[in-house]
Amino acid sequence: MAVACGTRWLVAALLVGVPSLASAVDPLLHDVVAPEPPPAVSTPPAPVGASEDDLIDLEVSEIRDLGPKPPSAEPPGDLWQRIRSGFAIADLDGSLVLQQQKFYAQRPEQIQRIVDRSRRYLFHIVAELERRGLPTELALLPMVESAYNPMAYSRAHASGLWQFIPSTGRNYNLGQNWWFDARRDVLASTSAALDYLQSLHDMFGDWHLALAAYNMGENGVQRAIDRNRAKKRGTDYSSLPMPKETRRYVPTLQALKNIVANPAAFGVELDPIPDAPYFVTVTLTRDIDLGLAAKLAEMPVEELVALNPGHNRPVVAAAHAPQLVLPSDRAEAFLQNLERHEAPLSSWQTYTFKAGDKLEKLAAEHGMSVERLKAINGLPPKGNIVIGQQLLLPQKGTAAASEPLPPVFSSPARFAAYAVRPGDTWAKIAAAFGVRVDELRRWNDGAELLAGESLVIQLTPKRTVRKPAKGPASSAPRPSAASPSPRPAAPATVARPSP
Repeated sequence: MAVACGTRWLVAALLVGVPSLASAVDPLLHDVVAPEPPPAVSTPPAPVGASEDDLIDLEVSEIRDLGPKPPSAEPPGDLWQRIRSGFAIADLDGSLVLQQQKFYAQRPEQIQRIVDRSRRYLFHIVAELERRGLPTELALLPMVESAYNPMAYSRAHASGLWQFIPSTGRNYNLGQNWWFDARRDVLASTSAALDYLQSLHDMFGDWHLALAAYNMGENGVQRAIDRNRAKKRGTDYSSLPMPKETRRYVPTLQALKNIVANPAAFGVELDPIPDAPYFVTVTLTRDIDLGLAAKLAEMPVEELVALNPGHNRPVVAAAHAPQLVLPSDRAEAFLQNLERHEAPLSSWQTYTFKAGDKLEKLAAEHGMSVERLKAINGLPPKGNIVIGQQLLLPQKGTAAASEPLPPVFSSPARFAAYAVRPGDTWAKIAAAFGVRVDELRRWNDGAELLAGESLVIQLTPKRTVRKPAKGPASSAPRPSAASPSPRPAAPATVARPSP
C-alpha cells in the first residue's frame, strides 16, 4: 500500500534492515503496489522546487511480500545461462548463418561493445520474455536491430533498441513529441516490441515468419505467402522470396544465438552479466534537470541518459515522461540527496515565440549563443521559427545557459511544439510549418485546437517554415512541463524495479 509521511522517515524505512534497495524489491520474490499516476490538468504548473512542504508529501510504494526470501550470501547467477535455458525457436541452418557466425567471430571487439551496452537492459527484457512465455532468443534481437544502442536511428527513421518506425510506434502507443520519444524508452519500447512480436507470431504461427515480418512488415510477408500459395509453392520461411536485408535478418539472429549458446566454439568470451535487476524506477511529479538527477544519484549523466534515452530535451518533463530509471545501487543515494536538496529541481522554462521576437535577442537575454539555443530546442542550424512555437529557455540566475548539456538525442527528424492561438485552423498551422494537414492531425490525434493547447510538429531540414496568420500570443515564460496540482506536489514517488 502507498503511504504518505515525512521524507526522512520514508527514506529510513526503505533502508532499515536491507543491504540495498535492489534486494528489498527483488521482483522474483515480491509484489509491488504501483502508485497511481498524477492527474493530468491543463493549467500551467507551479514553479519547480523542493521546498520543505513539498517533501513532506513524498510517497513511496510499500512492498508486499509474497513469501520469505531465503537468506543467502550467494552472488547472482549468470544471465547468459538463463537466456540459454529459454531458447525455444527452431534452429535455422544454411550458408547465411555460417557467414554471419564468421562475421561476428572475427570481430570479438564488436561483440564486446554490444554486450557492454546490453548489460543495462538484458535482465529486464529476459524477465519480460519469461513473464509472457516467449522464447529468450528474442532478447538477442536488439543486437541485430540496434547493436543494443538505444540512440540508434536508421535511414527509415526507425529509432531505439527495437527500431520502431514512427507509424508502428504510434500503433503500439509509443508517443513521439518535442519532449520525449517513447520508441527510445527502454521499458515502453520493450513492452511494445514484445506485443508486436506476439501478434506477428499469432498471425503466422511460426517464429521465423514472425521475425521476417518484424523486419519487412506483416503485409510484405503475407503478400509473399499469397504469391507462393498461388504458384503452389512452399509458404515456409525458407521458401518465400524476400528482400536481401530480410533474407539475412533471421540468419543473423541465429548466428548470435549459436555464439551465445557456445561462445568457446567460436573463440568468443562473453563477460558474465548478473542475473539480477539492473535498475529501479522512480515516478516523478515534478520536472527535474537530467544533470541534477544524475548529481543527486551520484552517477555520470551519460549513464543516466543511457537508462533514460527517450528524452529530447535536457530536462525530464514529468507531464510527458514521469518515470526516471536509476541503477539499483543509486536509488538510495537519489532519495537521500533529494531529501536534502532545497533549490529548484529544474533550471528551464518554456517560452512561446511571439511577434517581434528574434532568436538572437532571446539568446542574448538568457546568456547563451544562438547556436546553443537552437541545439537545446532541436532547431536546424538554418531553420526558421514560427510565431506560437514553444522554446525551452534557461531560467535567469541559473547556470543552465552555460553548463554542459547532457547527451540527449538529436536526429534528422526534429519536433517543434506549437501553442494554438485563437483563430488557428489545421490548414493554417500545417501551411505555416510546411506539413500536410493529415500529418498534423495524425501527430496530434485527439487535439481540439483550443487556445493554448500544445501541438507537436515533426520537422525535417528541407521543410520551409512560414509565418502564420497574425493573432494574439502569450509570451510569458512558464516552467517546462510538470503536471500541476492544486497544492505543491511531491517531487517523486519510488515505484518498483523492472520485473
